[in-house]
Amino acid sequence: MLDSILGIRPMLDEDVILEGTTLGAYTHIQAHSVFCDVAVGDYSYFAGNNQVYYANIGKFCSVASFARINTTNHPTYERIAQHHFTYRSKRFGFGEDDDEFFARRKGKIVTVGNDVWIGHNAVIMPCVTIGNGAAIGAGAVVTKEVEPYSVVAGVPAKKIKMRFSDDLITRIERSRWWDWDHQCLKERLPDFRNMEAFVRKYL
Repeated sequence: MLDSILGIRPMLDEDVILEGTTLGAYTHIQAHSVFCDVAVGDYSYFAGNNQVYYANIGKFCSVASFARINTTNHPTYERIAQHHFTYRSKRFGFGEDDDEFFARRKGKIVTVGNDVWIGHNAVIMPCVTIGNGAAIGAGAVVTKEVEPYSVVAGVPAKKIKMRFSDDLITRIERSRWWDWDHQCLKERLPDFRNMEAFVRKYL
């Protein structure tokens, strides 16, 4: 499937579950992934075995396998039992589900900017915002806001460094290259492969 040419219609591999989810053009969701109430921008891809809940994902995001976004918490401090029988009650024959519990979960949206790379086995916790151009290290547990164009890693994740200078970041943000149309991206592909040329021509 990796050799297949992507198009306007999203590409889904086997065993992908989508519930209340919209996918942009040129997106690819690889096998054994679950999405619930998620919006995914154009050109973003997920490498498989991903779980994503209640999130807005930008364009050109690269999400490695086994990364989880907006992992849902159990009621550790607010209920005697942490088990989901207290809110997924119907599955156990205990009556109706706890709609208020799920409404609270849905209110804790994760927002991921454009051109974000999320490494293998990373976990993004509820309510987190990740800025444009950020890189999340493999195995990181992200519990708070991630600055645009920063590189974070660890448990909990902490900033290691910035990808670029403040001046270059400002110029990239101003260019909004992720909003260029498909033909423009194609024509300018050689410049995306040469940072000096890209900066000189477009920033």
